[in-house]
Amino acid sequence: MSSTPAPQVRENALPPEFVSRLRQIVPEESFPEILASFERPKRTIFRVNWLKITPDALEEELKSAGLHPIPFPSLEGVFTLPDDERRRLTETPAFYEGRLYIQNPSSMLAPLLLDPQPGESVLDLAAAPGGKTLLLASMMQNRGILSAVEPVTERYHRLRRNLENAGATMVRTYRKDGRGVGRACPLMFDRVLLDAPCSSEAKFSTLRPQSFSYWSLRKVKESQRLQKRLILSAWESLKPGGTLLYSTCSFAPEENEEVVAYLLKKFPESARVVPMKLPIDRWQEGLSRWGKKSFPPSFSSLRRILPDENFDGFFLAKIVKNV
Repeated sequence: MSSTPAPQVRENALPPEFVSRLRQIVPEESFPEILASFERPKRTIFRVNWLKITPDALEEELKSAGLHPIPFPSLEGVFTLPDDERRRLTETPAFYEGRLYIQNPSSMLAPLLLDPQPGESVLDLAAAPGGKTLLLASMMQNRGILSAVEPVTERYHRLRRNLENAGATMVRTYRKDGRGVGRACPLMFDRVLLDAPCSSEAKFSTLRPQSFSYWSLRKVKESQRLQKRLILSAWESLKPGGTLLYSTCSFAPEENEEVVAYLLKKFPESARVVPMKLPIDRWQEGLSRWGKKSFPPSFSSLRRILPDENFDGFFLAKIVKNV
């Protein structure tokens, strides 16, 4: 019986310091497959825009266009396509008219875990390009208040275009620095999503060397400083009893566990990490320690998504503000 060939791994194709750190972060048995995931393109995965169409209707529309959408396991309204059909998908009316949105499933998890309800007041604190904002609006059925913040002008306008195209009429957009939102809007939101700007380690690809050409440990530390200020702003804007979902597309504990630990140290009485039930099994628990720093037992409830041909690497933390 023939066996599946082992994944080809080229450790020297990525920054050596990054590879060394990654080996210390992820499970040892998963390391070769994770490293190999940086060598290949991701599959084309997209989701229905519930504000405009149902999954069944979208599937029929795409089949009529000669495409072959395949439902993605465990995520409702999510599909994948054969690799050679991606370009044709982006040429369909469904794509141009906002009835679908191409998005990695790891990025879908943050809104799903935040679980906003129709009629609530919700903040997306670092919103562009808008994929997560659109999913939040869909889950809220365009009812309630959804505020989306983005400071960078070009990214802000892209966010606006995506929201308009998708029919997310409930969203209020703000071109401003997220670090000041907590002071401007204290105790205003039932739920806050902070998908924080980061070093983007999970987006590295040896097919695009520019994706990691600017990476350094200094860049990780710079990202952490911004993330700490943003998470404090998010916390200040959150109502008592509310929920914060913090996420990044980085592996670095400095940008993940250490930022969550920073918040808990600042607010030991009110901030509480809570468990999350993920619809996938490609994850590891939060780290119990990194270097000389140790983290509380509750950090076993944090989740780091492990990358493969479908999923990007991703970090998720769900934090509740005690009443």
